[in-house]
Amino acid sequence: MEVKKPVFYQDVEKCVDDVIRKVGKKIVFGMPLGLGKPNQFANALYRRAKEDPSIQLVFCTALSLEKPKGASDLEQKFLGPFVERKFSGYVELEYMLDLRKGQLPENFELREFYAKAGSYINVDTAQMNYISSNYTHAWRDSIDAGINVVAQIVSKKEINGETFYSMSCNPEVSLDIVPAMRALEKNEGRKIAVVAQINQNLPFMYGDAVVKPEVFDAVIDAPKYSTRLFGAPKMSITTSDYMIGMHASAMIKDGGTLQIGIGSLGDALCYGLRMRHTQNAEYRKFLNDTGIVSKFGNVIDRFGGTSTFDEGITGSTEMLVDGYLYLLNCGVVKRKTYNNVHIQRLVNEKKITEKVTPKTLELLLEAGAVKPVLTPQDFDFLTEYGIFKQGLTFENGVIKTGKAEIPADLSDAKTMRDVASHCLGTTLKKAILIHGGFFLGPESLYQTLNDMSEEERQQIYMTSVLNVNQLYGNNSYYSEELKGLQRRHGRFVNACLMVTLSGAVVSDGLENGQVVSGVGGQYNFVSQAHALPDGRSILMCKGLRGAGKSAASNIVFNYGHITIPRHLRDFVITEYGIADLRGKMDKEIIAQLLNITDSRFQDGLLEQAKKARKIPESYTIPDQFRNNYPQRLEDDMASYKAKGFFEPFPFGTDFTPEELVIGKSLKWLKAQMTEGLSKVSSLGKAMTIRAVPEKAKPYLERLNLDKPASAKEKMMQKLVIYALTSTKSI
Repeated sequence: MEVKKPVFYQDVEKCVDDVIRKVGKKIVFGMPLGLGKPNQFANALYRRAKEDPSIQLVFCTALSLEKPKGASDLEQKFLGPFVERKFSGYVELEYMLDLRKGQLPENFELREFYAKAGSYINVDTAQMNYISSNYTHAWRDSIDAGINVVAQIVSKKEINGETFYSMSCNPEVSLDIVPAMRALEKNEGRKIAVVAQINQNLPFMYGDAVVKPEVFDAVIDAPKYSTRLFGAPKMSITTSDYMIGMHASAMIKDGGTLQIGIGSLGDALCYGLRMRHTQNAEYRKFLNDTGIVSKFGNVIDRFGGTSTFDEGITGSTEMLVDGYLYLLNCGVVKRKTYNNVHIQRLVNEKKITEKVTPKTLELLLEAGAVKPVLTPQDFDFLTEYGIFKQGLTFENGVIKTGKAEIPADLSDAKTMRDVASHCLGTTLKKAILIHGGFFLGPESLYQTLNDMSEEERQQIYMTSVLNVNQLYGNNSYYSEELKGLQRRHGRFVNACLMVTLSGAVVSDGLENGQVVSGVGGQYNFVSQAHALPDGRSILMCKGLRGAGKSAASNIVFNYGHITIPRHLRDFVITEYGIADLRGKMDKEIIAQLLNITDSRFQDGLLEQAKKARKIPESYTIPDQFRNNYPQRLEDDMASYKAKGFFEPFPFGTDFTPEELVIGKSLKWLKAQMTEGLSKVSSLGKAMTIRAVPEKAKPYLERLNLDKPASAKEKMMQKLVIYALTSTKSI
């Protein structure tokens, strides 16, 4: 059968012409979450719909990325030069620009199942068109919606003289939606188009992400489309973030598995794990000094640990965040897994290591991984995984070494000796350190991946969310048995917004129906943690939001919206500690959550629980949990910060030193100006400033406020000076 070849284009407009000609003017277009969007192709398709009202265009996607934009004049002055520096050359999504202006055409519809947290609050169109789905259901829901065009950016590479494409940052849904579309094309005659747009700035990632060109109907390949990738700026890590991360780091078991998400809480966890492994004495001292061991030592001893990582951990995550690369570099992520159930079981049982010996072959034979009389498939398997060395051939039941011919009958003792002498390799091949579904992060993440050797990159296995996010229902990938063996002692660590005293968790929306972000893969991972015999879900929740009069507890009595139901409760961690909720009675759950609640809200919540008759009237919160205040955390960390620990950006930042100072000051000012009457007070104090301090001039120049040209700019100048002074930045 002749292999179907894609049509190659050097211009997106011509590709759009042919796509419309093939599928018609009713287009349901799918593209990946986050980084993998083919922005130029998407923009060309969107412009056609704007120009031609007879086209009906639906975009099915998630996490449409946008350049940072300031909400106020001051924020815009701050962000302007930064955005120009870090996003110059990035092609923006035109439908997002129109969405923000309220100018989407009537013949266009945007449907998303996940968004940047808070980015769509009170954006009516986005709220109305939100689709609540598990990440693992995104491909299915898109098929049900009638999807007939999909596209994404890919990278290309010649391997052994043959061209391959890598879905790189986003194989996680494409690997499932494309075969489903092909089946509809074959069985129902659906007109479809599968499009690749080459962007050679993408790292060429391995695993299931590597596909042949014929997967695509069309390939857009021209140097002008290898434009700058979206680099997500790193967020600073606050004291509360660090305290959550340090608690969580003690819940990760050596020899286990880790899943984490993006953001400052994930970064704080990675920092804690790095400190645990590379500065263990200081790490343990911190846990003791801050009372973490005295309060939560029992649960840490049972389910985690505080020692260095001897065996190391492996990653199994929908999102490959840059934190994993720091953990790779410092030796935390080093437990190797293999996509073969027999090898993985023997490795887990410590019967074999990555060093190949005659015993390796004997145990594989005993386990039924190969037949006593080797078949061609057995020979290929042994060669693929390095049990047999390269350069051997197999023909008519004989292994040919170049110097000898050995019958492939391993039941014969002499043959086994000959094989051991002439055929064995030295080290197991195809080891995997991280299974990932997609990646997104700062530009340094992409650069680090690009700078890796091929061997290093091959140990990061990019695959489908049907693989990493769940154990079941996807035998076309890997068996539940294999994944269970790979993910031993799984710790699935995610962030949430609120936790109710019953143990239910709020992560994606508000009780008024407004969507904050989306379910994404969180429910998948919580469910997986319960399915694995030694797995645990860890949900990180900032115990407090806001400050001063606007401060509120994120531990609440009840809430009108939940993401994770109470019967899937497990570990919850706030900056004040660890609550182990799995299998506990309601009164125990309430008591544990009150222990990690900000002390300003403990009594009120306890009173509500007593009123509802969910905890004994005589119950009192133990004294050791009665000092849960932000200032206590700052005091606990002060001496460590003085020694250089717990910096705001421990893994680097795209901001200049001046921008970091300005950002800190503007953040403080914004908090002050949300405090009602204190806004007037702050403005009044700022307006009394007459002279410009010499030390303020570099910051004012950066904001283009050193020579204010209007009354408004003069007021902004005074506010900036006031903020710099109040934060002791000058």
